[in-house]
Amino acid sequence: MTAIGLARSWLYAPGHRPDLVRKALEGPADAVVVDLEDAVPPAQKEQARDAVVAICDTAADRVWVRINASGTKWADGDAAALSGSPPAGVRVPKAEDPATVAALAERTGLPLQLLIESARGLRRVFELAECHPLVAGVSPGEADLAADLRIRDRRELAWARARIVTANRAAGLPSPVASVWTDLSDTAGLAEDSAALRDAGFFGRSVIHPSQIAPVHRAFTPDRDEVQRARALLDALDVAGDSSTWVDDRGRFVDPAVVAGARWVAELADTLRDLPDDHDEPAGARPGRSNP
Repeated sequence: MTAIGLARSWLYAPGHRPDLVRKALEGPADAVVVDLEDAVPPAQKEQARDAVVAICDTAADRVWVRINASGTKWADGDAAALSGSPPAGVRVPKAEDPATVAALAERTGLPLQLLIESARGLRRVFELAECHPLVAGVSPGEADLAADLRIRDRRELAWARARIVTANRAAGLPSPVASVWTDLSDTAGLAEDSAALRDAGFFGRSVIHPSQIAPVHRAFTPDRDEVQRARALLDALDVAGDSSTWVDDRGRFVDPAVVAGARWVAELADTLRDLPDDHDEPAGARPGRSNP
C-alpha cells in the first residue's frame, strides 16, 4: 500500500545501506522511501544509486526513491537509473520550477511526490501541483522550508501547510503527506502533532525510525466507532434514496459534504487491515476528531 492518500507511514532508509533498506521493507511501514539525497554522503552517491536499482528489481511496488535535487551533479544520473528500474514513485526534493518537474515526469514516466522546501517552491505550489499528470502529490519538507523562511518555531508554518493542502485538493490530488518529526524520544509529541496535522488536512507522515510507525498509524487510521458511524450514515443514504439532505436518526442534518466524508472514511477502512480496537488507542491520541 504505497499510494499517496492511502499510505500512513513513509519510512526513510538510506540508499547506501542495503541492510537497513531490507529491514525497512520487512517491517510494518506502509511505504519505504529509499533516500539518495540527504542521508547519503557525496562519496557514496553512486553506490547508493546502484543499490536502489537492485532493490527496485525485487521490491518496486513498495519503494519510493528520494532523488537528488535538480541542479546537483547527481540529479541526471538518478533520473536515468530510475527510468530503467522503476520504483513505485519518486520523491522530488526542493521542487520549485514546474517546467523542470514536468521534464522529469516525461523522462521517468513515474509518479512524482514533490517536496516544497523553499519560499520559491511555496510561491509556485499551485502551478507545481498541476504541471503534469504524473504529479501524484505535493508535501512540505519542513526543516528546509522553515530555514528558508527564517521561521524559528515550526508551529508558525501553519499558513504554509494550509497553502500546500489547498494546492493538492485544488489540483484533484490526495491529501499531502506530513513532514518528519525529528525528536525520536518524544513519541507523545509525535502522536499529538500527527493528530493535529490529520485534522488540518494531511494524511500519512514521513518517519525516520521504526519506533515512529505505530503512533503515526494510530493517528491516521479511523477508529472503529468512526467507521461504524460512517457506514451507518451510508446505510441511511440507501434508505433516503435520492434525497440530497435529510436528518438522520441521531438528529443530525446530513448533506452531500457529510456523505462525502463518510464515504472516504468507509473506503479507507476497507483498504486498511489493522483497524484498532478502542483499547488499542492511547487516551488523547485523537483530539479534535469530528464526525464524518
